[in-house]
Amino acid sequence: MKKILILHTGGTIAMSENQETGAIAPGAENPLNQAVNPFGDRFDLITENVFNLPSPHIGPKEMLIIQKRIMLAFNENIDGVVITHGTDTLEETAYFLDLTLPNHLPVVLTGAMRSANEIGSDGLHNFQTAILTAASDDAVDKGVLVVMNDEIHTARYVTKTHTTNVATFRTPTFGPIGSIAKDSVNFFAELLSQTCLAIDEVVDHVYLIKAYAGMDAELLGFLDNDQTNGVVIEALGAGNLPPQVLENLQKLIDRDIPVVIVSRCFNGVAQDVYDYEGGGVQLKKMGGIFCRGLNGQKARIKLLVGLSTGLQKDELAIYVADALS
Repeated sequence: MKKILILHTGGTIAMSENQETGAIAPGAENPLNQAVNPFGDRFDLITENVFNLPSPHIGPKEMLIIQKRIMLAFNENIDGVVITHGTDTLEETAYFLDLTLPNHLPVVLTGAMRSANEIGSDGLHNFQTAILTAASDDAVDKGVLVVMNDEIHTARYVTKTHTTNVATFRTPTFGPIGSIAKDSVNFFAELLSQTCLAIDEVVDHVYLIKAYAGMDAELLGFLDNDQTNGVVIEALGAGNLPPQVLENLQKLIDRDIPVVIVSRCFNGVAQDVYDYEGGGVQLKKMGGIFCRGLNGQKARIKLLVGLSTGLQKDELAIYVADALS
């Protein structure tokens, strides 16, 4: 019988709706703890309540606690791990784990868009399909996975695309790598490569800012200080910035603060293709690091992990720029 470690961290999947006000909030007890094991004769479920936090309360320090608990599972004869998590930051926790865990132990994150007592609640179904996926032999060496709404996505590219829809988690450009039909877990794509970095602590002051028409130069000026460890900019289009921010951008780079460029677009990759003032060609020459294929929040997680493991300058730039690792 396979042993599946369940780590509950909170989120909508662990919340209930107030029937009078409609407000959704955590309760004293995670309702999933009351659920009967639907796979009693097939899987041994070992349940631990790591946190009971809304996902906006989860940051890199909490992600590291989850990562360290999973690392212990490698020596506990665990066959797979399921993490229940709030959906707002689920993709960031998933990607953090994807970057810092060896991929031969299936790790699956899931959550819910509707709380436990709402009509059409999706939490229990997502929980069960996540367990099925974590127990699948085919999930080995697939990296960290996100299972929602009967779809299997890689942590690397999945993102939340809708505030309330149960089909919110999508993988732009590439699509899901598998699906679940009843009790059948089906994969139809492979993870190409993965680089796992050992991590003991996480740095702070790694920022994410979004470019916009007429962007104020002061935003980058505020980050020009000794505390700033890194900056990710969701640039315009293929990777371009308004010219008025370039002077302050150069100050950050001259201070050896890594500046990563991604696109604010939902689809596509950032590239240094436009050769005008503020265009990607100039940003690349200035020392900006183009990260192809990741959104802003994922690029920030990757930069944070790289910095936390001590990567510097060229080595850090190569690691962050390669979205396939």
